[in-house]
Amino acid sequence: MDKPRIRFKGYTDAWEQRKLGDLYAAIGNAFVGTATPYYVDHGHFYLESNNVKDGQINHNSEIFINDEFYEKQKDKWVHTGDVVMVQSGHVGHAAVIPEELDNTAAHALIMFRDPKTNIEPYFMNYQYQTDKSKKKIVNITTGNTIKHILASDMQNFVVDVPKYEEQKAIGDYFFTLDHLITLHQRKCEEVKKLKKYMLQTIFPRNGSNVPKIRFDGFTDDWEQRKLGDICESFEYGLNAASKEYDGENKYIRITDIEDSSHEFLQEDVTSPDMDLAGAENYRLKYGDILFARTGASVGKTYIYKDSDGLVYYAGFLIRGHVKNDFSPEFVFQNTLTDDYNRFIRITSQRSGQPGVNAQEYASYEISAPSFAEQQKIGLYFSYIDHLITLHQHKCEELQSIKKFMLQNMFV
Repeated sequence: MDKPRIRFKGYTDAWEQRKLGDLYAAIGNAFVGTATPYYVDHGHFYLESNNVKDGQINHNSEIFINDEFYEKQKDKWVHTGDVVMVQSGHVGHAAVIPEELDNTAAHALIMFRDPKTNIEPYFMNYQYQTDKSKKKIVNITTGNTIKHILASDMQNFVVDVPKYEEQKAIGDYFFTLDHLITLHQRKCEEVKKLKKYMLQTIFPRNGSNVPKIRFDGFTDDWEQRKLGDICESFEYGLNAASKEYDGENKYIRITDIEDSSHEFLQEDVTSPDMDLAGAENYRLKYGDILFARTGASVGKTYIYKDSDGLVYYAGFLIRGHVKNDFSPEFVFQNTLTDDYNRFIRITSQRSGQPGVNAQEYASYEISAPSFAEQQKIGLYFSYIDHLITLHQHKCEELQSIKKFMLQNMFV
C-alpha cells in the first residue's frame, strides 16, 4: 500500500485499505421521514444536513423537536465521537459529533457509530475532505436533480488508514488548522460588526449636525457639503479593452472591485489595450475615489492607495478627485454608510439599466467636520479596514495550507 507524501516524524509504516463496514459496527441512517409535526420553538436540537458542512457542525439554522419525538429516536441518537455524513443534497459533507451534542437526534444523515477497532473520528472526517474521497463519493451518488448516497454503499466504501497513533496526529493537526481558520473568521466578523456600528454612529444621522460618538477634543458642528464641492472634478473612465497583465500597469473595472470589502481584486489585474502614453489622464493618483455608474454594481466605490501602483480606470467608472482641504479616506468611508446606500437606491432608478451619472454623484451631500477631525476619522476606519483585511488574508492563507496538506498527508 502507498504512503502519503508528507508525514510526521517517526511514522514509516504503509497504510492499509479498509472498508468502512470493517471499521464500524453500525453504519445506518438517522431518521428519514417527515418530522415537521414534532417541531417546537424550544426543545431538543435536531441535527440536520443543513448543520453539516465543510467538515464542521454549524448552527446557522436550528430546528427543535418535542420530548415525545426525541425519546422515540433514542436508538438513533448520535454520541460524542460519532461521524455523520450528509446523504442527500450536498452529499459527502461530514462532521464529528462534539461532546456538547452527545445524545442528539438527527435527520437525513448517515451515522458511523460503534467502531470495531481503534479509529480516530477526526482523521476519518478529514479524509472525506480530500479530492480522492470526494471523487469516490461522486461515483456512488445517485439522482439527477437531488443527489443521494446510501448507507449500504458506505459499508463498502474503502478508506486508507495508518496506525491509530498516526491517525490521531493527523486528526489533531487538521483540527488545529480548522480552529485557527474559525478564529480568524470570527475575528473578521467581529471587526466588520464594529465597523458597521461605527459607521452608524460616527457620522451624523437624521438631520443632526453632530454625531453620537466623537474623538476627544472635537466639539464644532459639522457642515453639509456636496460631493461636487468636495471633489475637483468627476470624470468618466477610459474605454478600452483589457489585455494580459504586463507586470506593471493595471486596469480597474467595475468587476475588479470586491462588493463587500470595496477592495481591488489583485488576482484579476490587466493593462488597457492601447498606448498608455495617451492614457495618462486616466491614471489614478492619491485623492482619487472611483464610483461605479451603471448596472448591478452601481454605487460601488473604491479609493486609490499608493500601494496599488500604476492603475488606469475603465469607462463604467467615474473618478472624483478629492480636494486638498478634505480627507479622501473620510469621504470614501461616507460612501459606505446607510445614507449613501439610500441615495444610490433612489437615484439609480431608471426605466432600463440602473445608473448614477457624474452630475448626480456631485449632488450627494455629506456632513463634514474640520479637516483635523476628518483625518482622525479616516485614520480610524483605515485601521479597522486593515484589521479586516489582515484576518481575511490569514484565513485564506490557512485555507490554502489546509488544501495543500489534505492532498499530501493522505494517500
